[in-house]
Amino acid sequence: MHLFQQHAPADADEAVAQIPVIDFGPYFAGAAGALAPLAQAVRDACERVGFFYIAGHGVPHALIDGAFAESRRFHALPLEAKLKLSLDQNNVGYLPMNASTQRHSTVHQATRPNENESFFVIVDRAADHPDVLAGKPLRGRNQWPQPPHELPGFRENVNAYFTAMNALGQRMLPAFAVALGMPADYFEPLFADDPHATLRMLHYPPTSGVDNAFGQGPHTDNSFLTILARMDVPGLGVQLPSGEWVAPPLIPGTFLVNLGNVMRRMSNDRFRSTPHGVIVDGRKDRYSLAYFHSPNPYRTIEVLPSCIDTGHPAKYAPALYADLILEFFRANYAHQKGHATAQMPNRYV
Repeated sequence: MHLFQQHAPADADEAVAQIPVIDFGPYFAGAAGALAPLAQAVRDACERVGFFYIAGHGVPHALIDGAFAESRRFHALPLEAKLKLSLDQNNVGYLPMNASTQRHSTVHQATRPNENESFFVIVDRAADHPDVLAGKPLRGRNQWPQPPHELPGFRENVNAYFTAMNALGQRMLPAFAVALGMPADYFEPLFADDPHATLRMLHYPPTSGVDNAFGQGPHTDNSFLTILARMDVPGLGVQLPSGEWVAPPLIPGTFLVNLGNVMRRMSNDRFRSTPHGVIVDGRKDRYSLAYFHSPNPYRTIEVLPSCIDTGHPAKYAPALYADLILEFFRANYAHQKGHATAQMPNRYV
């Protein structure tokens, strides 16, 4: 029996009741007094379930459709062309089927690799970018399809979607800051000078159905927040605090947002980083676009002062975010095994 099946699944109506729809539109439009009630809605969702739908996000539907079209184009390339772009030590590029295992997860003990292939995109830095020239960890370059499989327009269209997601993630930060009892601009220094942002373009064939097989094993994200776009093939399962697994339905005009372990850590476990995973039943392939928005890797992650008091001391010691990222990489990706220690040189702090 799959982990998703160990609890009776909720129906679509119950899933929507558990995972609220939050309209950011009035705040993004500059409506007077919009931030306080928005932050209250965000606080409720983050404390209660760790997932919500974002409406009023302002990202054009055509841009989202275009990104899905580019993902299909890429994943339709011959395997040998994709393997030329294999993940580097910054985890940028192509991850083939069955090449990652959810070993870092405390949710589920994975015994089989994930049945998906992925293409990872970051900020599109030039070859002469100072961080690239310095070989600074986690500040690498994208890998793009090359002749004879260069996919005209692919780089431009994917970058356009990435840029829109990055801007959306930044615009959402004040709502989370106020939701945690901090000033609206509190997160600005953490996300300044190029935050750690990654777009993962996922392709899932139907899950094999063998014992303990998943398109993506149950896990929590290692990000601050994740913004997910999905197509009409289901497969995502989200575990509610009750232990019940739900399948969040598609709601037109929304993205699905969830919190990651960085947010949970900074909130002293007040906000939830909720387990989720993927099993694709049926015969159709599934595509999704997962955008991960997180602080600059060379900032210290520590529990917020608003989340500490005499009855609730800090559960986590301060840590350089780069160390947390590399720990996650080495646990989950085969090409990272034995690669460099996590500690970053002081000149990068």
